[in-house]
Amino acid sequence: MELLKVSAKSNPNMVAGAIAGITRENKEVELQAIGAGSVNQAIKAIAVARAFLEEDGIAIACIPGFAEITVEDEARTAIRFTVIRI
Repeated sequence: MELLKVSAKSNPNMVAGAIAGITRENKEVELQAIGAGSVNQAIKAIAVARAFLEEDGIAIACIPGFAEITVEDEARTAIRFTVIRI
């Protein structure tokens, strides 16, 4: 499974292209976001990727969840979005 880290400054169209490319290869992709801004960009990217893939007759679903990660020796809670082909 591929992991894409999304920040508040990430370009949703570029992240969407990465999601679409990975999904076309029949692989699952997971997006990791910490904070409201990055979660917003991740959701936008998933929506755009859905539109990209819809043109190819590919449908995706998103499964949200939490992940405990360490950033600079500090425990943080991230939101993880698993994107699967359906």
